[in-house]
Amino acid sequence: MVKRIEGGNCGALSRKRTVRRRADRRGCGTLLERLILTMMPFMVALMVSIHAWAKDDRKVHGVAAVVFMAAVAVVTSMVHFSILVLRREPPFAEMDWLFSFSWPSVVYVLDILAWDVFFPISFLFAAAVFRGGRLEKGIRALLIVSGVLAFAGLVGVVVGDMQLRNIGIVGYAVVFPASVVLIAILFRKSGLPDRNV
Repeated sequence: MVKRIEGGNCGALSRKRTVRRRADRRGCGTLLERLILTMMPFMVALMVSIHAWAKDDRKVHGVAAVVFMAAVAVVTSMVHFSILVLRREPPFAEMDWLFSFSWPSVVYVLDILAWDVFFPISFLFAAAVFRGGRLEKGIRALLIVSGVLAFAGLVGVVVGDMQLRNIGIVGYAVVFPASVVLIAILFRKSGLPDRNV
């Protein structure tokens, strides 16, 4: 009888642990994954807005910016959604070569492709849309700086030092938000370009 009670308690504890583990796996995930997944539609919408705002002779640059930002959104969303959903699942939990942000891993390589290749290409095309007044030149300069810094993050891959990749992070975590503020000011001031000009 004592053994049955102990066995019953152990079973209850085991069930509680299993429920807790399942809750952890389904759980919150990291803030970074959620933030990136939330940002992606807005970043694509920003490039669509830049394309809509562009004058006809610069529309091709706007389309290219949209295409490459969509590539960023698809690749980085797949990376971060996979991490959020699968990383803690038993078959994947030990696969650091797949789900770790330590070099080298599959998700790290894909994240670099999104943020240090597709992102800067998108921004350099977007920069080509902005010409003219002082505000437009400022936006153009920030977009170029952001793109060049993001490309520079690839140096870390080439030399095998991921600390050097932080150069790229400055491009999209510091310079990019500054460019968005100026773009918002420009769009608020000017609206869509006059097609009759």
